[in-house]
Amino acid sequence: MSDQPVRNGARATADMVAAAANVSRTAVSRAFNPNASLKPEKRQRILKIAQELNYTPDMAARALVTRRSHLVGVIVPAVCSPWESQEIDALTTALQDKGFATLLFKTRADRAMDVRLLTYMRGFNLDSIVAFAENVRPDTLARYLDRAVPIYLSYPREDGGLPPLFRESKAHFDRVDVLQRDGLEKAVALVQGYGGKRFAYLAGDPHTLANTERSRTLVDILKARGLGEPVIIPGDFTYETAFAATIDLFRHGSDVDAIFAANDVSAFGAIDALRHELGLRVPEDVKVVGFDDIDQSAWRSYNLTTVKVDLAERVATLIRLILRRLDDPAAPAMSETIRTRLVVRGTVG
Repeated sequence: MSDQPVRNGARATADMVAAAANVSRTAVSRAFNPNASLKPEKRQRILKIAQELNYTPDMAARALVTRRSHLVGVIVPAVCSPWESQEIDALTTALQDKGFATLLFKTRADRAMDVRLLTYMRGFNLDSIVAFAENVRPDTLARYLDRAVPIYLSYPREDGGLPPLFRESKAHFDRVDVLQRDGLEKAVALVQGYGGKRFAYLAGDPHTLANTERSRTLVDILKARGLGEPVIIPGDFTYETAFAATIDLFRHGSDVDAIFAANDVSAFGAIDALRHELGLRVPEDVKVVGFDDIDQSAWRSYNLTTVKVDLAERVATLIRLILRRLDDPAAPAMSETIRTRLVVRGTVG
């Protein structure tokens, strides 16, 4: 049995837990580190006694000794949109399973970050930072981070060419390269096989790499298959803009019979505009393909055919890069590659 919980507001210490559990102070420290080797029954006994004594480890003190804060920063342009919220949820869960806490930083509307926030970020001594907003450049982050090497999402071309902002950077950073062509090529082949001839691209935010490279890849595929240039429908990844832009296109007498949307939410806007405002059938009159495969894509009201970015794979890749970098802080720039695939549902044929 352990001693009674500490009373009168005094803070329990690791030494007290060690004495009560009849183990070393090192064993107590290891019990609170999910990656440390310790017999399960011993860990369970230590954690039980720590709970009885109301003991929690001093993370700041541990960070001074280990040079690790067990904090990972995540920079996002949005929190409420379905893709971002699902990715943040999955990444936070995976990080917690590895013993890390997550600090979320949101960019301004222009996807850049205020200098005050960058300065504030530095004070946390982050172990790593994942930047989902490329407008916060590696060179900018390098001025405000200590030892953390940021990880970026990149959308290179199949020839391996990186976007200019990454080619031109002098700062150290790691990458997850998302190759989009596989899924898009299969999607175009499917639509063409069901009789699609006149294609439109419902664009996302024009200031993002994801949209720029998605559009460019689609144009290349259509050209290679002899299908001509797509009609570009202006968009910004949102439902409302996609809904209004789709109505504008078809009310001006468009002959488009296939829409490729920059993300699933835009595809939802297009589908609802076609069905409920324009009186057109999906997929009989107009075929629609999304991108991402968020959870809502499988809802029966949409049943959306979409190009999938595997969220579990993307998160696992990020975790792997974080751990590899912490194991070897001085290593050259690291990168891993993931590919897209087509998920066929009911909006093409």
